[in-house]
Amino acid sequence: MRFLRLKDVIDKTGLSRSTIYRQIAEGCFPKGIPLGGKATGWLESEIEDWMLERLAKRNG
Repeated sequence: MRFLRLKDVIDKTGLSRSTIYRQIAEGCFPKGIPLGGKATGWLESEIEDWMLERLAKRNG
């Protein structure tokens, strides 16, 4: 299990920061996990699952 920071999530998904936070607000993207202070992380497995869902939708 690995936490990704925002920069890593942006690099992995190709989404912008604002798009990630908008999709979180819409319930379409995994929520971040507070790591302490102002630090937030995302589980790498949840990000990969989200990416696989997008691929599955594309492939119908």
